[in-house]
Amino acid sequence: MAVGWARDGAIQDQIDASVGDAVKLARSRLPKGESLMHCEICEEEIPEARRRAVPGVRLCVHCQAGHEARQTAETSAYNRRGSKDSQLK
Repeated sequence: MAVGWARDGAIQDQIDASVGDAVKLARSRLPKGESLMHCEICEEEIPEARRRAVPGVRLCVHCQAGHEARQTAETSAYNRRGSKDSQLK
């Protein structure tokens, strides 16, 4: 499929790169090491079932939800690499 000056497969390469970046980011956010008995933030006990389900867990469910909400707000889901707006500014 001809798309101007782009070579064949360039669009798929950009999609693959975006997905790859998202996977790297998600993997970097996975907990590592030994699970804690108590939450780092609020000191509430972390249930044994959560410690077994999520190796390396450091936060209780409530604090983890707040942490993830802040991370989501910081990272945009909008692909700025392919945005015409970002190219025009």
